Amino acid sequence: MAIRRALGLRPDGLVPSGRFFATGELRLALLALIAERAGHGYDLMNRLEARFDGAYEASAGAIYPTLQQLEDEGLVRLEAAGGRKVYHLSDDGRREVTSRTATVEEIWARAARRGEWGAVRHPDAAEIVAPAMRLMKAAVKAVVHARGDPEVIDRIRSIVDDARRQIEGVDRRRRR
Repeated sequence: MAIRRALGLRPDGLVPSGRFFATGELRLALLALIAERAGHGYDLMNRLEARFDGAYEASAGAIYPTLQQLEDEGLVRLEAAGGRKVYHLSDDGRREVTSRTATVEEIWARAARRGEWGAVRHPDAAEIVAPAMRLMKAAVKAVVHARGDPEVIDRIRSIVDDARRQIEGVDRRRRR
């Protein structure tokens, strides 16, 4: 269970899930995106999803009310451009982002970690997810049964590392 939590996996271990943003973090993430570049709601949704490399799907039901909240708080201002509402940071919004830089960096770091799992959602990944999870389960089980025997742990680590290198080699050769 601790491994699943650490990786952000669902209880069945297959794909990342669960609530990603803690209270107030979606608000801060949107402010940070607007600080990088002004944008309309759909643009901000796409940019947020891009940060997660497909592992998070922003919904209009979460984004637009949060943008309205930011406007109500005076942290963003709207300008009409091309028939769309474009969000820009206000001075107060810029101060908010600047004062919360560490939190923003942690949000983006979690996004990067979760984004690494985005490919798991691809339909072609289904062919390999279950065998990969069985491999991990066997490795963990063997380590637990070894009761800390460094020789067993080193051997299992070596097997798993070798498998990873072989798979990465196949992927590199294919992309050439």
